[in-house]
Amino acid sequence: MSTDNFGAPRQPPQSPNGRNLPRHFEDLFLNCHFSTESDEENDLTGASATNINPSCWVFGYGSLCWNPGFEYERSITGYIKGFVRRFWQGNVTHRGTLEKPGRVATLVEDYEGLCWGCAYKITGQTALDYLKQRECTLGGYRTVKTKFYPRIASYDTPFIGKAEEVIVYLADDNSRHWLGEDIPENIAQQIVECRGASGHNAEYLLRLAKFMHDELPDVDDEHLFQLEYLVLNELQQRKIPLESVMGTNPAQIHRDPQENLIKSPNFQFSSRMPERKLRCLNI
Repeated sequence: MSTDNFGAPRQPPQSPNGRNLPRHFEDLFLNCHFSTESDEENDLTGASATNINPSCWVFGYGSLCWNPGFEYERSITGYIKGFVRRFWQGNVTHRGTLEKPGRVATLVEDYEGLCWGCAYKITGQTALDYLKQRECTLGGYRTVKTKFYPRIASYDTPFIGKAEEVIVYLADDNSRHWLGEDIPENIAQQIVECRGASGHNAEYLLRLAKFMHDELPDVDDEHLFQLEYLVLNELQQRKIPLESVMGTNPAQIHRDPQENLIKSPNFQFSSRMPERKLRCLNI
């Protein structure tokens, strides 16, 4: 199946322009074969021969927010510090081709930045192998560890308002698919013009924006929402029907319930303050 499996299973994706799909893409999404090669750089779970069912949390800020593609135990919305989301990573399989690479999200370091998304708890090696192929082998991302902060702390989350270590997939200018910064208007035009084996590039952006509007309505992501506006406007100007780029609606993702709240901390602004500095209030 394709990486972005919206709702019911689709027929195996056809390669753009009649060309064969990359071998890694076919192995993962058509044949369900995972790589068995060791990769210490991208193995951050601490899994070993004596720990055959590692458990960890993975943070999603792009298509993982609305199309994880793997089995998970828990899902919680929240954010990480020190990064902002930018559409600076290229994509030549899922949302573009070698001739016309699409643009997808990555993280850029920003000392005072926040990036909102969701964390998934996964157990076992299957999901990790899938993510390694999808994000690293095909996407050109690498893995890092950072801290995740839940949007709401409740009795049935493991966090109780505290940070939890998560695995994050990100790309930088060392990635083979890196496209880098550009003005929003150019990025929007490129997104409107690109399509890959998993669907139209605009679908990737618009479904991510919808996730933010629906599940994190109080969060303002200026970069994402500006691109959303520009892409919708560009589609309208080119008379491209929205339904022609959106594909099938994705399956519903079950987030952790939010009843029995202990507290509802809003980290969005206070977390921007440098650590070990006091805030003085004139009352």
